Amino acid sequence: MFVKHFDTVKECIEHLRKNLYTIAVTSSHDKGKNVDLYEEEFTQKRLAVWFGNEARGVSGEAIDAADICIRIPMGGIVESLNLGTSTGIVLSFISYQRLKFVFTYKKARIKSRGLGKLITRSWKDFINPHR
Repeated sequence: MFVKHFDTVKECIEHLRKNLYTIAVTSSHDKGKNVDLYEEEFTQKRLAVWFGNEARGVSGEAIDAADICIRIPMGGIVESLNLGTSTGIVLSFISYQRLKFVFTYKKARIKSRGLGKLITRSWKDFINPHR
């Protein structure tokens, strides 16, 4: 996982666009870009996921710049989760999906010799796309 600090939302968005990241925010408010977490594919090589806090959520500027807005499906009238819970749910599912992608779609290239090297290399490409 790569972490970088930015002083402004605009600076961060410019960096992500320049480096060809798919920008995903967690928000249930932008109906045009909304996707359900469990119905979307998150296997892009470069993916930046933004989370907002309980009080303010993700900024409007970040939502406008986002390629997709991830909605965590919930029953009842609750529309928000605390930051730790939503982060855990989203990153757990994305990690699971990306691991499944590596083992399923790249399996055809795996031969009995060199199995570990190919899997390790493929997984490292996902967790460190700056290589």
